[in-house]
Amino acid sequence: MTHEVETKVQKTRTVFFVSDQTGVTAETMGHSLLTQFDGLNFKPVTLPFISTVDKAEEAVKRIGRTAQEEGARPIVFSTLVKDDLRDVVKGSDCLFLDFFDAFLGPLEQELGQPSSHALGRAHGMADLAAYTARMNATNFALANDDGAQTREYERADVVLVGVSRSGKTPTCVYLALQYGVYAANYPLTEDDLESVKLPALVAQYRSKLYGLTIGPDRLQQIRQERRPDSRYSSAQQCAFEVRSAERMFDRFGIPYMDTTDTSIEEIASRVLERMNIARRVRP
Repeated sequence: MTHEVETKVQKTRTVFFVSDQTGVTAETMGHSLLTQFDGLNFKPVTLPFISTVDKAEEAVKRIGRTAQEEGARPIVFSTLVKDDLRDVVKGSDCLFLDFFDAFLGPLEQELGQPSSHALGRAHGMADLAAYTARMNATNFALANDDGAQTREYERADVVLVGVSRSGKTPTCVYLALQYGVYAANYPLTEDDLESVKLPALVAQYRSKLYGLTIGPDRLQQIRQERRPDSRYSSAQQCAFEVRSAERMFDRFGIPYMDTTDTSIEEIASRVLERMNIARRVRP
């Protein structure tokens, strides 16, 4: 019996964040709750822009497939505003936790009037200036993702550097959507890592650089899902890249953190604190 309990505790549970908008609210609130459960492994999946019944039904199918494949019902955190969409997803084979469902009812009763159930109200549209700041920052993050271009780095609040799949892109997007921060990212290539020299394209922005590293085993797991059984995902290559990147960070005095067991929210908070970056908007 003890062995069975231990096996169940260690098993990874998939967690879906379902929203009619970006999913940021569901992710933020859901992750805050999940951090209260030490020793459990969660696999997050965000399903944004579920704004029609058809999309809701597709989400139900995906949640159901996950339940069958993993032998455990997923946990679903929802910020769906519309009752019809919420009712569809609620019928999934899952533990369904909807933030609007939990709080709107008591609020309606207390305030003596029904809520508007309007889409977008929970995502910053009431404050046009904040919404615009978030969108401008997000456009910047996407345009300056993965070293696609570097001519706009002068405008960046921070430039994240690290090996491929260490968490640079999601962190940049989160910083943009949540705080309106202009975040770019640059991937360290094999040539960069072999030379252990700071890439010329980012060297002039050294004061803006912040490094992300990751455990080699976790990096291999992530890369194996992307390119299975390739040199890119081999244990030897992952160990070399992580070791070389950290050596580069130490050599050039670039602050960095390990993202292996760290949520996007915590990574973003630590970047803001260490780089002393002012938030343009508040979540």
